[in-house]
Amino acid sequence: MSISVDRKPLTFNPDSKRVVARFFQSGEARSVKMINKILTYTPDKVNDILNETFEHFKGRHRNLSKIFQQHCGNFENLMERMGIDYHELTDQQKMLIGAYSTMEYSIESAALFNPSIIEDLDQSFLKKGEKRVILSFRATGEGHLSSIVFRRGVLDAHNQLHMLKVKNHIDLPEVGSKMSYDKGRFITKMEEMHISKRYTQDIINSLGDKFEYYDLKNSVNKILEQNMLDDSKRLALEELTWLVDSYYDLSFHAESDISERVIFPNSPAEVKGIEDARFVRFMDDDDSEIVYATYTAYNGYTIIPKLLSTQDFQDFRIMPIHGTAAQNKNFALFPRKIKGKYATLARIDGMNNYIIYSDRVTLWNDPIKIQTPEFNWDLTQIGNCGSPIETDEGWLVLTHGVGPMRRYCIAASLFDLDDPTKEIGRLKEPLLSPLEEEREGYVPNVVYSCGGMIHNGELILPYAVSDYSSSYATVNLKDLLRELKK
Repeated sequence: MSISVDRKPLTFNPDSKRVVARFFQSGEARSVKMINKILTYTPDKVNDILNETFEHFKGRHRNLSKIFQQHCGNFENLMERMGIDYHELTDQQKMLIGAYSTMEYSIESAALFNPSIIEDLDQSFLKKGEKRVILSFRATGEGHLSSIVFRRGVLDAHNQLHMLKVKNHIDLPEVGSKMSYDKGRFITKMEEMHISKRYTQDIINSLGDKFEYYDLKNSVNKILEQNMLDDSKRLALEELTWLVDSYYDLSFHAESDISERVIFPNSPAEVKGIEDARFVRFMDDDDSEIVYATYTAYNGYTIIPKLLSTQDFQDFRIMPIHGTAAQNKNFALFPRKIKGKYATLARIDGMNNYIIYSDRVTLWNDPIKIQTPEFNWDLTQIGNCGSPIETDEGWLVLTHGVGPMRRYCIAASLFDLDDPTKEIGRLKEPLLSPLEEEREGYVPNVVYSCGGMIHNGELILPYAVSDYSSSYATVNLKDLLRELKK
């Protein structure tokens, strides 16, 4: 194959020093003992422990006192059951309870991988041939818990990537829940998730056509507090709350740098992680622009494909994806509508590549199979490696293929611009395979990407190295398209 791939020396390595102050609870019984003990301390003792704690963690987090108070607030209902008036506690008591209910979590201690790249929304004050870009990564820490982190950089006229300095702090956003829901859509998503009606029907029947977040949460929580529930009923009710908590908004402080922002699992549907976000700048019919990302939420039992949207990388909206095709992984939106409809790629059966059209960006039915494994290096499965990239010759789709010994390679295909169910061409050999020095990592023998872009006549391809670190490569676009059209 006459395509040269220029691997760049830039490496993105996980950094165990990047930590967030996360809520920590060691079980209700131990929390009760901890709260009762702290309430016996004199004010001087409370202040002494607090001052010592602040001294130990000085400079590692912004506004640690506010974080402690927020974490203490998670015990308000528990304190009510203990007969304690939460509002009678002093600020110092709340902060100390919060301090014992906080832990540092290193979000990148295990891996920094599966990158995507898009043009930054701000392209001001650049030299000719330069492009400011935003990279996203899947950051993984203790317990294989994944989140989304960001970096900003500039591609120069020669497509050398110059990264801006990564700032010291990591900020968690303010989280706001969606307040009202459409009952019909909610029931449809329950059916897609196979949540048992046997255990949830009475609750659903009691709700109106439009219902409020806390109406459902309170009804479910009252039943969950019963000790005599069997495992099947408890799981069905917990899944119901996972679903309602899948809708939420995130808001970061304006003064925080993008490298300091982390989208950490924020709902029960994501308690085991947020995986493989595929970012894309989407242009609507009226020329308005919004950034979308599709990702996989995992709660330990159920996979939910979800959609993230933002216009500034400061405020984000999170929504679950609905429809009969809203299952499995690998959703990747096209950057514009096709014949008036949204379009997405997906690997809904775990093996083949599909395209789906829709009038709504969160509703996906009737998938159309467009690719199946064909070669020895993709015989196990084929899927996308990010959103399609529009070229004059067609939609350029980066793909991943899995072969013997679960070895992942990256290839490419070309599809018709007006009808992307039509494949124009497909590489017969991988574009990128793990080199000998790239084989070792968290998951050996893997190269993988969540999205590339075109700049200065080249494909910019960020990729993960064996699920541990990340790098990027460039490919001459004319050479790639010529090979795809053979």
